[in-house]
Amino acid sequence: MGFWGSILGAGLGWWTLGPIGAIMGLVFGHLTEEQSSFINGNNKDRATQTRNGFLASLLVLVGAVMKADGKVVRAELDFVKRSLVATFGDKQAAEALILLRNILKQDIPVSDVVRQIRVNVNYSSRLQLIHLLYGIALADGHFSNDEQLLIQSIAQGLGITANDFEALKATYGNDLASCFKVLEIDESASNEEIKKAYRRMAVRFHPDKVAQLGEDIRMVAEEKFKKVNEAYERIKKERNIK
Repeated sequence: MGFWGSILGAGLGWWTLGPIGAIMGLVFGHLTEEQSSFINGNNKDRATQTRNGFLASLLVLVGAVMKADGKVVRAELDFVKRSLVATFGDKQAAEALILLRNILKQDIPVSDVVRQIRVNVNYSSRLQLIHLLYGIALADGHFSNDEQLLIQSIAQGLGITANDFEALKATYGNDLASCFKVLEIDESASNEEIKKAYRRMAVRFHPDKVAQLGEDIRMVAEEKFKKVNEAYERIKKERNIK
């Protein structure tokens, strides 16, 4: 039956079905069990399956974004590798890159994949997917129009609100206007509105909301959480808010 067939037979979760399952089935068919351990892992518990689904979704979407401009060059793979290393460490990044290279050879039905993710992944985890996609797309210092449009389309398909999407984008800015966007408020907001916005965003992006995805993903969430705090502190200083 082969390795992929055996894990399908074990009923390992939603991501083994539908378009993601079809893509990953073709990918795993060319890998050894050791190479596929980044996704499969050694445990079959619910927490492992939640993480597996997230990682499979991430790699498939990364593949789609990398192919958005019609070509994938070695420099992009190198930048993606560095981004994966920063998130998952050297060993898991190497395993992820093997999977990604095989995913890039597949046709990716983006809208179908996004629909499957939206049904099976909670909102906080979907936010983290977009956050990671943005970071990887910007890793080479160039963000093509095709990449921007695709990520925006993915975010819409995942049900990410326009305000949350703009807030995620703003975390990569460095001016005061970006700080207000991170908190999802207008620059004319009152001091009390700023405080309320900070409390709301601190709850929405708290790292504990994605703790089930593993410590590495939680650390990525902490970076976003840190940006929320930094934005608030900068606005407080500018406004002299006590």
